[in-house]
Amino acid sequence: MARITIPPALAKRAKQIKVLLMDVDGTITNGGVTLLSMPDGSAMEIKTFDAHDGQGMTLARTAGIRTGVITGRESAALRRRCKEMGIEFVYEKQPQKIPAYEEILRKAGVPDSAVAYLGDDLPDLTVMRRVGLAVAVGDAAAEVKKAAHYTTKAVGGRGALRELVELILKSQGIWEEMIDKARA
Repeated sequence: MARITIPPALAKRAKQIKVLLMDVDGTITNGGVTLLSMPDGSAMEIKTFDAHDGQGMTLARTAGIRTGVITGRESAALRRRCKEMGIEFVYEKQPQKIPAYEEILRKAGVPDSAVAYLGDDLPDLTVMRRVGLAVAVGDAAAEVKKAAHYTTKAVGGRGALRELVELILKSQGIWEEMIDKARA
């Protein structure tokens, strides 16, 4: 991961994070939707997840940060990945993300300022405008980058989530401690 310098105002936001939410396609995947034609005429969806992002999710969870996804699509591959990563809040088929976001706030018992959100495209803007730490992936839409408090150097599906987790944990002063607790 590229070294990042954390400006004081950004560190102040990141220090408060207790819940980390994200979109899926274009943030923890590269945004491609691969469909495999099956002999019966149906199609199977294939998603690729980055191992560095997975380590980021594990580090966040180890640090006590609750994680979740809010996505417009539905995917068995995503559900499996979320289970593997211990992602607590999983909201699929969400054409509008605010209802799911507000439900997560209630369940987690946290204010907007304690939430970080990783997004890449226009449907993410409504949530990004509310959270304490709005982050765009490196290849996000221009409007998303403009709304973000931080834009990752990494692109979606290639370590952007890991970069965000590192930013949060460094800002909270526990990065070094988490390195020693890293698990495969």
